[in-house]
Amino acid sequence: MAALALGGAALALPVAAMAGVVVKSTGPSSTKYPVGTKLDDDASITLKAGDVVTVLTSDGTRVIKGAGTFRVGDRPQVASDRFASLTRKRAATRVRTGAVRAPEDEAVTNPSLWYVDITRSGTICLYDLATVRLWRPGTEGTATYRVTAHGDGDHGETGPQAEVTFDDTVTVAALDPARMPIAEGGHYMVTGPDGATSAELSFVLLADDFEQPDALAEALIAKGCSVQLEALASTLEASAEAAS
Repeated sequence: MAALALGGAALALPVAAMAGVVVKSTGPSSTKYPVGTKLDDDASITLKAGDVVTVLTSDGTRVIKGAGTFRVGDRPQVASDRFASLTRKRAATRVRTGAVRAPEDEAVTNPSLWYVDITRSGTICLYDLATVRLWRPGTEGTATYRVTAHGDGDHGETGPQAEVTFDDTVTVAALDPARMPIAEGGHYMVTGPDGATSAELSFVLLADDFEQPDALAEALIAKGCSVQLEALASTLEASAEAAS
């Protein structure tokens, strides 16, 4: 009887509410619900006209638009296939020989969270610093970029350099780890064909595998990988809105 009583008590315990994380927030209430805010599924948020808040949970993506009061956990859109495609690790270990052209009225987007956009500065999270793949949004013409290691501070010494060439129609190119070893916390400058700075980058390692969008988003936020967080949020937001 005691065991049954204990079992009944265990069944009666309240189930903890699942929490989501805000990955994109625009509009008048963006300061109230900034990126990184954690919200329980059963929580309600009140938005004003023009507000758009995107929340990732373990169950899916919720794009909430004001004005009004909304429950965070209502009807999240599941985009597991799109998330899997965007975060597939093996995409970072191979180089595509060509490019799939987007429709003329559609913006070109980075197909993998682990390709390094050479037009965006910031901290980049990767699982393997020995298989760095660079991505360019343009596809026309052959173009050579130079990656240079720099020391910390305004007067940091210049380190190793390596050139990376994108052939015509190709958007992804490998960075040779023998010529340019990437170190965690190191600083690197990408220079375009015209000699102008294209991006300034630093790198950090992700130690764990993240199979859920909300868990990956929290890791990207914690490590300051805002470019990848933006890509994750925009991709899943678009998938959620297309499915709604």
